Amino acid sequence: MADSKLRLVLMGTGPFAVPSFDRIADGPHEIVQVIVRPLPPVKSRGGPPPQPVADWAEKRSLTVIRPDSINDDETVQQLRSLRPDLLVVCDYGQILKPAALETAPLGGINLHGSLLPKYRGAAPVQRAVLSGDRKTGVTVIHMTPRLDGGPILARRVTEIRDDETAGQLEQRLSAIGVDATVEAIDRLLDWDQESVIGDPQDSSLVSKAPRLSKAEAQIDWQQSSRMIDCHVRGMQPWPVAFSFFHPGNGGKPVRVQIRQVTPIDDNASGDAPGQSQPGHLVSGEGLCVASGDGVLRIDQIQPAGKKPMTGAAFANGYQPGPDACFAATCGDAAVGGKGGTT
Repeated sequence: MADSKLRLVLMGTGPFAVPSFDRIADGPHEIVQVIVRPLPPVKSRGGPPPQPVADWAEKRSLTVIRPDSINDDETVQQLRSLRPDLLVVCDYGQILKPAALETAPLGGINLHGSLLPKYRGAAPVQRAVLSGDRKTGVTVIHMTPRLDGGPILARRVTEIRDDETAGQLEQRLSAIGVDATVEAIDRLLDWDQESVIGDPQDSSLVSKAPRLSKAEAQIDWQQSSRMIDCHVRGMQPWPVAFSFFHPGNGGKPVRVQIRQVTPIDDNASGDAPGQSQPGHLVSGEGLCVASGDGVLRIDQIQPAGKKPMTGAAFANGYQPGPDACFAATCGDAAVGGKGGTT
């Protein structure tokens, strides 16, 4: 297929796919169909969630379909009728079975937001930040029925910035993935469809990246300052890190979302290192809290039912007493992970 014009089916739903799809649309190949996940039931007055790929396709005057399952017989037959050469998948949300992959002679490629085989699954970007990784990247694989398990066609590596949220990193990775996706397509142009292509993944290095849950967003104050910072950044834009604040002045505990923290030197606070239990307030500029190994300054916090505010403004409003602390649960003054009391 050297120097040929490919017929492509694009499969994606979320924003991660848009930059790569946009580059493909500007290239030499023909997009014969765009496929997105079906719209979920509307559960709130806000209407259905956004579908960036569908919006992008509409602006490009490309046809969009939303099959309930990409693997049912009717959808597979529809794919065959399009006579695609290659399926390009990114941020789609369904696993393609052999029958769907076999509708294209070149199979399918998938742009994934990690350095595979690390972080296979739905939340690779978030898991990299939550784990405290210093670098990450994107990988384009030649798809197999096994989740994110195909041979590697292209990859790009980048450093994770110390102040970067998962949402910010995901946006940056989506841009980095554009050239990797184009490189992968170009490799397949010269493929004879029989010889081995791509580099196999090392199964001993596999790790999982399951979708985040709201419960996971709870802060464990016994962790190190750096890992709490990674937790706060990794939980944005959703579900957002949270804790319960016990004012220690007779006031009721309040659930708070914590949106930005800064690890600071122990010596910057008036407390000797290790003097305060994790989760307890310590003296210092702004709203400072003891962690498992040091001190954190809370820069942005949002009490339930209120707008985000600075840590200093929060302290001025709640006037914490000497026993004030951030706790793991609301029912008592437990701090740290799941146990430990004040």
